[in-house]
Amino acid sequence: MPRILAIDYGFKRTGIAVTDELQIIASGLTTVPSTTTITFLKEYFSKETVAKVLIGEPKQMNGTPSESTAVIEKFVADFKMAFPKMPIDRVDERFTSKMARQTMIDSGLKKKQRQNKGLIDEIAATILLQDYLTRKMI
Repeated sequence: MPRILAIDYGFKRTGIAVTDELQIIASGLTTVPSTTTITFLKEYFSKETVAKVLIGEPKQMNGTPSESTAVIEKFVADFKMAFPKMPIDRVDERFTSKMARQTMIDSGLKKKQRQNKGLIDEIAATILLQDYLTRKMI
């Protein structure tokens, strides 16, 4: 079975997570500079079979678009141009970064390790993906 990939696209960095081949477990894959995300994905898709891609949709507490919406919409357009046949699901990414920070604290990471913003982005993508998998199974 092909994998599902999740993208937490940001101004500077993009966190990427992926499922196992049975689409049961979400794991952090990597963090890449946002300017190289499409290039990274081209290489990844050439090696792995991916059924769909989840892309975080930033919203404010009241459900309106956040300040980063325009940047992410541009990325989505670029993604569709580069991968026209790849299915995309947009998913609400509210609180994923806060949850990622809390996960790092709960895991016992030292303060210096918790300042790694790339790791925060990767964990946020993993949370986004695991939440999607959980909702899919219900």
